[in-house]
Parts: sequence; C-alpha cells; structure tokens
Amino acid sequence: MTIFEEELNNLKVSKSENDTEYYNKAQLLTAFKDWQPQQALPVVPECVGNFLSGKSIFKIANCNVPDDVISWVQEQTYYVDLEKIISHLISLKITGYEVEKPQLFYLKHIDMSKSDAHLNWYLAKGTDNVLIHQGIKKGKLPKLKCILKLTQQEIDSMQTGSYEQIEVEE
Repeated sequence: MTIFEEELNNLKVSKSENDTEYYNKAQLLTAFKDWQPQQALPVVPECVGNFLSGKSIFKIANCNVPDDVISWVQEQTYYVDLEKIISHLISLKITGYEVEKPQLFYLKHIDMSKSDAHLNWYLAKGTDNVLIHQGIKKGKLPKLKCILKLTQQEIDSMQTGSYEQIEVEE
C-alpha cells in the first residue's frame, strides 16, 4: 500500500457532507481511484527547446524543422517519416518538456596555478574576445563574468592539455 493510500484510509470520515473537518470517503475514493503520480517531463536538448519555444502547434507543423532537431527525434523514436517526427514534436509541445542544462566547466591552467603561490589561473575572455588568463585567489571559485564557462563538447574541440576542468556550481 502506498503512502497516499494509507493516508486516504486514515482520513476522518463522515456521512454528512456539511461537516468541513470530515470528508466523504466514498467521494474521495471515487475521485482518486485512477490517481497516478505525475510523470517526469521528458528532457530535450537545447536545439529542440529553442525550436519548440515560442512556436504555436500550427507553426511547428508547417515550418522547416532543423536537421539537428530531426536527428534528435530520430535517435529517440527511430522515426524516419517527417510527419511522425513533427507529430512527436507537437506532442512534446502539448505535454511539456524540460530543456537539458549542459554541465559547464571552468578551465584552470595547471602549470601557471602551481607556480603561483596565491592565485589560480583560469581561461577567460579579455577585451576584443581575446583569450587570456585571469588570476583568482586560491581556495576561491571564479565569480567574474569574464571567466569562460565551457561545455564538455566545447572543451573536447579544443587542445586543452595543460588545463584542469573545474565544474561550475550553480
């Protein structure tokens, strides 16, 4: 028996519907007999979330679906027919979804940080979008906006041999 069922069975019951402290158990059982806990919303990548957000169902059904969105739906459903893919996207729009939040990392330069007694050196963006290193006091996490927050995919596309990945905490 679930906790919900136990609590329902332990409710104070009265035949009178006017008594606000008591409940008509038969009515409650009828109302909640098919009750199921809410299922978690499906998680979609950012490209799918961007495509679905702000669009009506009509627009989703009648606009060009980006290739990356089609690829993701095909990986999830094995659909190849565009109509079924669009139908799946519409069902996501109707029932709801959560956009996946990718894990972000700071890149701390290992050698520079070891040689400095007071500062750890993180990859940052300087003026004119030039990559620089920004010193942060040892034992502290970066809070400056110029310190880069990168996804694993972005890091993998770079040559980051002398950097340590530090998870960004929200």
